[in-house]
Amino acid sequence: MKPFVLIAEDESAVSELLLYNLKKEDYDVAVAADGEEALMMIDERAPDLILLDWMLPKVSGIEVCRRIRNGGANPNMPIIMLTARGEESDRIRGLDTGADDYVTKPFSTTELMARVRAVLRRIRPGLKEDKITVGDIIIDRVAHRVMRNEGEIHLGPTEFRLLDYFMQHPGRVFSREQLLDTVWGSDVYVEARTVDVHVGRLRKALRQGGGEDPIRTVRSAGYALRGD
Repeated sequence: MKPFVLIAEDESAVSELLLYNLKKEDYDVAVAADGEEALMMIDERAPDLILLDWMLPKVSGIEVCRRIRNGGANPNMPIIMLTARGEESDRIRGLDTGADDYVTKPFSTTELMARVRAVLRRIRPGLKEDKITVGDIIIDRVAHRVMRNEGEIHLGPTEFRLLDYFMQHPGRVFSREQLLDTVWGSDVYVEARTVDVHVGRLRKALRQGGGEDPIRTVRSAGYALRGD
């Protein structure tokens, strides 16, 4: 069953952008243009996650969040707050009201989609998706397949785990040590330079069709998957 995401956003350009990207990742999506409509839709069908704008008309996003947490039928419903208010005090207020995450506008769509996946995995582990798409790369965990530009990419098990981890966190830079702990495991001794070898193999495989190198090397920091 597809995860159901409710977008509560009164700016049509933003809601359309979110709707497009969430459907692209195969979520079931609905849109509410104000807080009153959002509360009605939540009563009719509880979403697996809400993308909630702070400055909604009729009933504010902060008030919607407060009502869900303090008196709703699903008080543990995951909420990501969207807002143009970037001050630390505003972020603290949003999180204290009950938001699980807080994203400031303008936001990176790729980063927001990664946050959606992270919140769903953390709060509802059963919703972990079988497929992830970042740019022109698709990874299918069930079939253990990777596609790029409609062509299949053949990876070894370590390269597959590396790519899977990168695609869960597009744009984020990971050091060799972080990748070793996550992909190889902290109980296995492997030299840090081993990461360079496997990243090199992954790069070579992903560029078989002549596409752009999707992995960015950050000097003295590590590696990141390009998020665009």
